[in-house]
Amino acid sequence: MFLALKTPLLRHGLLLACACASACSSYQPLPLQEGQPARLVVDTRSLPFPAMAAHRFDPDDGLDIVEVAMLAVVNNPELRLVRDDAAIAHAQSFSAGLLPDPQLSFSRDLSNSGGAGATTAFGAGLSYDVASLLTHGAQHRATENDAAKTDLTLLWQEWQVAAQAQLLFVKVVQGRKQMAVLNDTRQVFADRYARTRRALDGGLLNSDAVAPNLAALQDVDRQLFDLRKLQNQSAHELNALLGLAPGTVLALRPDSDAGAVDAALARSALDDLAQRRPDLRALQAAYQAEDQRYRGALLAQFPALTLGFTRARDSSNVYSSGIGVTMSLPFLNRNRGNIAIGQASRQKAYDEYQVRVQAARNDVRRILDEQALNLAQAARLDADLRDQAGVLARSDRALRAGDADVLAYTLARSALLARQLERLALEQAMLEQRVGLRTVLGIDMTNLESVKP
Repeated sequence: MFLALKTPLLRHGLLLACACASACSSYQPLPLQEGQPARLVVDTRSLPFPAMAAHRFDPDDGLDIVEVAMLAVVNNPELRLVRDDAAIAHAQSFSAGLLPDPQLSFSRDLSNSGGAGATTAFGAGLSYDVASLLTHGAQHRATENDAAKTDLTLLWQEWQVAAQAQLLFVKVVQGRKQMAVLNDTRQVFADRYARTRRALDGGLLNSDAVAPNLAALQDVDRQLFDLRKLQNQSAHELNALLGLAPGTVLALRPDSDAGAVDAALARSALDDLAQRRPDLRALQAAYQAEDQRYRGALLAQFPALTLGFTRARDSSNVYSSGIGVTMSLPFLNRNRGNIAIGQASRQKAYDEYQVRVQAARNDVRRILDEQALNLAQAARLDADLRDQAGVLARSDRALRAGDADVLAYTLARSALLARQLERLALEQAMLEQRVGLRTVLGIDMTNLESVKP
């Protein structure tokens, strides 16, 4: 064995193996812990969107629609998993960039004859898969594009989470406005019902004068209960999205919205949509990754080549050195299966990109058309509200003068309530459209040049 270690090839190989072993990574424990609810704290430096990062975050004066989006991007539990996926993709890219290790072999043969001059035979070799160098570049570029795709997908999901938080903000705030209108109307009907009920008990009115007020009060109560259920659901969804504890009551500022987007600006933004939206950039990176894998599959059809150097001594103490070459014969397989898979996968990535771009353009045009229709409907509803308010005022004066019955007043009041709720619902739809339009256009997104494959 001592003589065997004198072989330079083996000695140097063992020294190299020991040096590499000393640089190995060590195990790091990560014990599981109970998840803790997030706090109302945002480090604006961690936000990927410049316009959002420049916004002041101060929960003490209530959260506006942008602050809610900031909180969602920082605290959303699902985004943590997506960020973990991004870290894995970068680790895979790093792994693919590493060259394969050479192979060191050693054998030792003991002589059974025991004759004169017999020695212990040994063989040592060092080999390397040269063919792996041929496909290494394409594989590394493919995983780099995969990492870029993951980063861009993370950015897009952060943007979508921010948009979802803004939509829930709109639902909660508009629901509170509807609740205020219903409570005001309920108070009116409750007062009128109480007065007419006392008059009925005193024999001053008959039941026909009481029934309309009771029916109107019960209808408003029904609407209030339905709205409270929706508000409870929206509040819980918002808390979950923000990573907050259930039951957290957020102070939301109702005087804020996402900001209107001019139709002309929106149409012009379609020209560079594919360069601005992260999901479209992610699909571009996915296409490039599949293209590189296809190239790698084409390169892998050539013969696999392994080179090796050997040093040996036989039992008669004769030393020898040699070179070994191992080469596959590409007669049957020729990697044709992987080539077909790579070509089909690239075609799928190409089609996915084309479909997503067209769908994004269609979404923008649809929202712009709906926005125009809602603006026209809002103008008509505002006129109807003014007319209905006039009808209610005249009905109230006529009722006080004894020229109208309770039913006419109740119908007028209920009609005004219906118009007010309809206007608030339309306002909510318009605010949600603003959020949706900014989302599909990718407005206020970060500079995507910082994320390159």
